[in-house]
Amino acid sequence: MNNNILNIVRFILLVFLQVILFNNINMFGFANPYPYVLFILLFPVNGNKSVLLISSFFIGLIIDMFSNSHGIHAMACTVLAFVRPNLFRFSFGISYEYQTVKIADKITSERVSYVLLALFIHHFVLFFFEYFSLTLFFEIIYSTLISTILSFIICLLIIYLIKPNKR
Repeated sequence: MNNNILNIVRFILLVFLQVILFNNINMFGFANPYPYVLFILLFPVNGNKSVLLISSFFIGLIIDMFSNSHGIHAMACTVLAFVRPNLFRFSFGISYEYQTVKIADKITSERVSYVLLALFIHHFVLFFFEYFSLTLFFEIIYSTLISTILSFIICLLIIYLIKPNKR
């Protein structure tokens, strides 16, 4: 399937799942899964960076409209899209651009570190600006860690559900 069509389908499907299903999950009173971040994580490595930044902003903005969160998802997604090349460099090495990095392949420490770091950065920015107080720093860290773990588990399940079979 064409990469552009695949990205559009992924965008629509992840927004739909987040709005209909995952926005209604609230574990322990504050932990919410945010698997829509997979759109940013699974965007092609050699794809257009401007398209990634703009579409990341819009996926966050759409989630903000449905969850009434005043732009914090848009900001967190844009920050994640901006730091994504640095995360690739940290997780996969300096020559990540010349490799075919596929997150849906077999699980390795590089892929786990990439997904966990990306989710942590997204969630930290999200909760930091949601609470917007340094006096609540430990609540921010706690919410970030619990939501990151929950989102990581759901993201792994989604990745393995949509992974194409190798024959």
